[in-house]
Amino acid sequence: MPRARNTGSRSPARGAGPGRAGTPGRGQGTPAGRGQGTPAGRGQGAPADRGQGARGRGPIAGPSNDGQQQQARAPRRRRFRPGTRALMEIRKFQKSTKLLLRKLPFARVVREVCQDVGGVDFRWQAYAIMALQEAAEAFLVGLMEDANLIALHAKRVTIMPKDVQLARRIRGPEKGFASL
Repeated sequence: MPRARNTGSRSPARGAGPGRAGTPGRGQGTPAGRGQGTPAGRGQGAPADRGQGARGRGPIAGPSNDGQQQQARAPRRRRFRPGTRALMEIRKFQKSTKLLLRKLPFARVVREVCQDVGGVDFRWQAYAIMALQEAAEAFLVGLMEDANLIALHAKRVTIMPKDVQLARRIRGPEKGFASL
């Protein structure tokens, strides 16, 4: 027989009955600490029922004797469902116009590649590195968009190396930097 939901009104049929004396106890069909008897703080509620919230989850407020235990317990971080955080980050990055890569690590990579290719330590203007970074990020974002479309066409949501390779191959030697 299904149990009726507690709507908050206290009718005499719920509170009184054979074998009930105000608040339900442990062995009487309801879980302990549910708080279905008289409201906490009024009447003759059991001492365990006093100081508990509407659902019996614990004390509502007030000073605690074990203050050290509360300080040690950090507030819990909010957990998002899988995929929600990724969508939030996508929206955040689509709104912004700032660069995605940090400037100093990118400049180091540019100088390292230049050293490996030319063998000479070139000097770079800040605007030249910034222009190179803008172009590199635009290329990579476009490549990832194409790879994402290829993955979706294959009924996947994860981009794999073969998606990036196919995107570069379809783009051609000029737009995809032919040497792979």
